[in-house]
Amino acid sequence: MNKNRLEAFSDGVIAIIITIMVLELKVPHGNSIDLLLPLLPVFISYVLSFVYLGIYWNNHHHMLHAVWKVSGGMLWANLHLLFWLSLVPFTTAWMGENHLAEWPVALYGVVLLMAAIAYYILQHLILQEHGKESVLAKVIGKDMKGKLSILFYISAIFCSFVNHWLAILLYTLVALMWLIPDRRIEQAFREQEALNRERS
Repeated sequence: MNKNRLEAFSDGVIAIIITIMVLELKVPHGNSIDLLLPLLPVFISYVLSFVYLGIYWNNHHHMLHAVWKVSGGMLWANLHLLFWLSLVPFTTAWMGENHLAEWPVALYGVVLLMAAIAYYILQHLILQEHGKESVLAKVIGKDMKGKLSILFYISAIFCSFVNHWLAILLYTLVALMWLIPDRRIEQAFREQEALNRERS
């Protein structure tokens, strides 16, 4: 299978997920600004989830940029990732509707944790297929950011039963950690292309 089909399918699914999520923002009945205040938790949940989906879309694009062949395992791993991302609108809506209550905030963290694990599995299969000397392997290295994210998610899930704002803060910190896309893949590809031109 061509990697372009995989990327196009993933882009389409993520676009649909974002569209479903925005439909949960209900328009208040009336024209008073005060009517927007009860919607604040819903809006906070939406913004956080939108940022997360944007991060996954961006990093997924960068990762697939380093792919030159797609295996059956990678297809299933990609579907596994999309499955967990497709649950983001549900947990976002539940969290927002219940004013960031403990169980919805905890379930939101579980979905983020499972999406991170699914991304790790996909990344691992890509590295396995392309070898330890591939551009992606060199760029990812020990993947400390990925491991730290999983630790933060687990901590946030437990924190949601003690202080839900602390859990939201941890989710936000992880998002901020990943907000800037990793330019190392682009840089590594530019260096590889330059090296190939020198050899030819």
